[in-house]
Amino acid sequence: MNSLIIPDEPATVQPGADVQFFFEEHELDVDRRELRRGAELVSLEPQVFDLLVYLVQNRDRVVSKDELIEEVWEGRNVSDSTLTSRITAVRKAIGDSGDEQRLIRTVSRKGIRFVGVVKDKPQSVAVATATAQATTNITTATAGPTLATPDRPSIAVLPFQNMSGDSEQEYFADGMVEEIIIALSRLRSLTVIARNSSFIYKGQSVDVKQVGRDLGVRYALKGSVRKAGNQVRITGQLIDASSGAHIWADRFNGSLEDIFDLQDQVTSHVVGAIAPKLEQAEIERVKRKPTDSLDAHEYFLRGMASYYQRTREGTSEALRLFYKAIESDPDFASAYGMAAWCYGWRKMGGWVADRVEEIAETARLARRAAELGQDDAVALSRGAHALAFVVGDVDPAATLVDRALVLNPNLAGAWYAGGWVRAYRGEPEVAISHFARVMRLNPLDPHIAAIQAGTSFAHFLAGCYDEALLWAEKAASTQTNYKTAVIIAAASSALLGRVVEAQKAMARLRELDPALHIANVRDWAPLRRPEDLEKLEDGLRKAGLPET
Repeated sequence: MNSLIIPDEPATVQPGADVQFFFEEHELDVDRRELRRGAELVSLEPQVFDLLVYLVQNRDRVVSKDELIEEVWEGRNVSDSTLTSRITAVRKAIGDSGDEQRLIRTVSRKGIRFVGVVKDKPQSVAVATATAQATTNITTATAGPTLATPDRPSIAVLPFQNMSGDSEQEYFADGMVEEIIIALSRLRSLTVIARNSSFIYKGQSVDVKQVGRDLGVRYALKGSVRKAGNQVRITGQLIDASSGAHIWADRFNGSLEDIFDLQDQVTSHVVGAIAPKLEQAEIERVKRKPTDSLDAHEYFLRGMASYYQRTREGTSEALRLFYKAIESDPDFASAYGMAAWCYGWRKMGGWVADRVEEIAETARLARRAAELGQDDAVALSRGAHALAFVVGDVDPAATLVDRALVLNPNLAGAWYAGGWVRAYRGEPEVAISHFARVMRLNPLDPHIAAIQAGTSFAHFLAGCYDEALLWAEKAASTQTNYKTAVIIAAASSALLGRVVEAQKAMARLRELDPALHIANVRDWAPLRRPEDLEKLEDGLRKAGLPET
């Protein structure tokens, strides 16, 4: 199926063309591949960005559908629905719509044209040359593409070294880092890289400047944790990722009872160094104790370590530990949320013992997480995802995940949950933008197949089957046994009339989940719109999935 993959390379920028364009409150920077609305960076998929650039560069005339396919997609076979979806996405990104057509106008039976007033700001030849050379040097030095560094302060918190002399305490050091990441990510003025991307450097001797290039951040926080009896020492080093220079280094000592205060000291020092002008009220937002019970906190950290194993045994152990955390503190919202999401993992893995009983328990846990965690983005987002995926309560889940994103706009897990919830709710374009945000916050996630599969699922629901197939194949190439990707590959191929590819994907799906039939597809995907379910069932039926 590799021959079907459409690469994400950008369309060629015409020689001599200006590389920065300004219209209304937007800035389009071709070299940096960024679109900004004021100070806000607008997330765009690569082909949507390329389409916008081409329209702006050729704004003096109407551009036909055939020309767009030839120039942006390099002549590949692209369906009308995919082209329409991309144009819709461009309009949405710049605050336009098909009804208003203020900036992008459709000319009947001719094509489309960018009609906004554009101000050009070309870079000098010297600057353009230096930029190109720097990009070449960086690309040569890295294994993957270099991410643009946001204008606002951005940071990656790297795994802390466990200095306790006991490998059993590894969970404690990892847990400290995750809680610092979550605390920093509550600050809207920062961009904070998600745990899964930061933790690919665990156990490695890293070049901080390389980390900055890999993750697109200005700063990196390194450190260590030593836990001896009831005493804890945390050391931290804040480093400028562009130069490798140390900004500050400090150590924080205390007892286990002081652990949250120690974490607050670390985060406050980071914020004071990289964003000293933040309002005190915003800084206070990071100082929230998830629980007053040290036992509950201990069980929760151990549970998270087991959860990240992503195995049947690890999930069962995580669930047991989250229940122990709840037993120690019946008001521990994050523990309820994570316990609820463990049932989501059980459903995904095909490990459900009693479906009716597990749905009821998931609903209880998720709703309790929402009740207790009105200011806890982790509890709300995990509970929301479980409520939608396992229980099928999609609308309440959407409300919860929106609240989580208000509380913590950098929480990759909340954007990820929101992507799935919006897809289930019948809002695929919103889902696609959510998954794109996850990929920016979590660019090196070892489990990126889940994000790619979500993007594929959303494109399928939008009727863009070729794009859905592209993302499904990306996910399958990353993780060959990811069922969602195989399902969408089979259905998309069938609806595109690619019989051989559909049959191959279906054969793989039957190996992964022989119990899946047309009759129980609705149990796998809690789709709110009947037409979405019908579309999925039709594709899988044509691919060869049995009725019962």
